[in-house]
Amino acid sequence: QVQLVESGGGLVQDGGSLRLSCAVSGRTFSWFAMGWFRQAPGKERESVAAISWPNSNTYYADSVKGRFTISRDNAKNRVYLQMNSLKPEDTAVYYCAAGASSSLPLSVAYWGQGTQVTVSS
Repeated sequence: QVQLVESGGGLVQDGGSLRLSCAVSGRTFSWFAMGWFRQAPGKERESVAAISWPNSNTYYADSVKGRFTISRDNAKNRVYLQMNSLKPEDTAVYYCAAGASSSLPLSVAYWGQGTQVTVSS
């Protein structure tokens, strides 16, 4: 059974930083693309960032380019999202996602349970 467990969410002030982590178990992590999505109240879930395997090509939503960085550690079966210069509009539940293949765009096969990120103004 594949499990994705996010951590690192919390409350941060406008302009602050957070690092989200997603631990993956139950599959060969390094063969698949990974990504982060977010869903704010009353809005649809949207893709934030994604990373392929093995070349670690990346994708970023325009709203986070230059502020967020996605990375992966295949030895630790983890994917990270470093979020800098956070804004109140970044407030959302952030979900880790595992792809059905190694390439982008990400076709999601599995979801994590989500972690709340709140940015106060």
